[in-house]
Amino acid sequence: MTATTTDTTTTPAGAAAPEFALRVSPLELFFDLVFVFTITQLTDSLAHHLTAGGLLQVLVMLAVIWWMYDAFIWLTNAMPPSTHGRRGMLLLGMAAFLVIALAVPHAFQGSGVAFGWAYLVVVAVHTGMFAASGVAIVSVLRMGGLNLLNTALVVTGGYLAGNAQLAVWAAAFALQFAIPRLVDLPQFQLRADHFVERHGLIVIIAFGESVIAIGVGAAESDLTVALITTALLSLTVCVGLWWAYFGHDDDARAEHHMAAQSDARRNQLAVSVYNLGHYALLLGVLLFAAGVKSAVAHPGAPISLPQAAALGGGVAVFLAANAAIRRTFALSPIAPRLTAAALLAATVPLGTVVSALAQVAGIAVVLAAAFGHEERRARPSVHLSVPGETLP
Repeated sequence: MTATTTDTTTTPAGAAAPEFALRVSPLELFFDLVFVFTITQLTDSLAHHLTAGGLLQVLVMLAVIWWMYDAFIWLTNAMPPSTHGRRGMLLLGMAAFLVIALAVPHAFQGSGVAFGWAYLVVVAVHTGMFAASGVAIVSVLRMGGLNLLNTALVVTGGYLAGNAQLAVWAAAFALQFAIPRLVDLPQFQLRADHFVERHGLIVIIAFGESVIAIGVGAAESDLTVALITTALLSLTVCVGLWWAYFGHDDDARAEHHMAAQSDARRNQLAVSVYNLGHYALLLGVLLFAAGVKSAVAHPGAPISLPQAAALGGGVAVFLAANAAIRRTFALSPIAPRLTAAALLAATVPLGTVVSALAQVAGIAVVLAAAFGHEERRARPSVHLSVPGETLP
């Protein structure tokens, strides 16, 4: 999948040049490898600190990182990395994101300084590249200034500790909600094809972390029937999450919906659905992956309440966010997914009282029932004729 940005054909004088499809470039996929590592680091951090405080820290770090990572998707949508100069700057941003990922495990125990300064490099690269993209300079300066203010909070928080650091980084998280309202969004002309495809690939990367979590959880355990069954059922849950996002070509339908909107409305959807909505999707996968590690490591034994809550709650968060996105794009059905999200709470006692295997099986059953119901409702009714009947 490569981005096509030039037209080598000849068009008649006065005729509009054909618009070629803008697809994700190989360098962007390479860039995403760092995000794989980032999700892995966040999952490990949460798995080792499954407390209210640990969850808050991961919530804030994921939000701050995703804000600028998603900003680079906007950037490559405006100016694909088709020249050596652009590629070099994108690789510089990739290196800075790598430092951020390395700092994640101990960001609240001393490495927050490295996190903050690497974040500043990310913002500087992003703003500088956007300034050369052809977007109105006033909008770029306003966006860059607000992102620098956000970065100042991240850098300052890195020098603090404990609740003070968490509060300052949470303020940076809150500022992110205001930035889209303060920037002239219609000045940014998004291409729906690239934008939707890019976010779909990010979701697949997140699913990959769940598969990695299965392997990590099983790494130091004997390969028993219970472990293999739990691993296979966990993979089945991942397939269910994949189906929730991509089933019935929902990504293509979302692309068509985005393409039909005005620039202003398309950009609003880009913020609400692909920034905030996908933040919730990523959080759901991250929670599930943290729970899966414990489930696969001890499949036949009960797990703790936080582990069981992460296991079932992560899937519930994903389904709820997915339902909200589908509603925004007028996709249906929605009710079975919301019902499944609510029913997943009932799987938590299975994990804490019976076993991790029982809870994973329960989650898989809930997803199978929800999507099976959707398929039956979507299946067209078959009219059976009888002898002598006149068909309409």
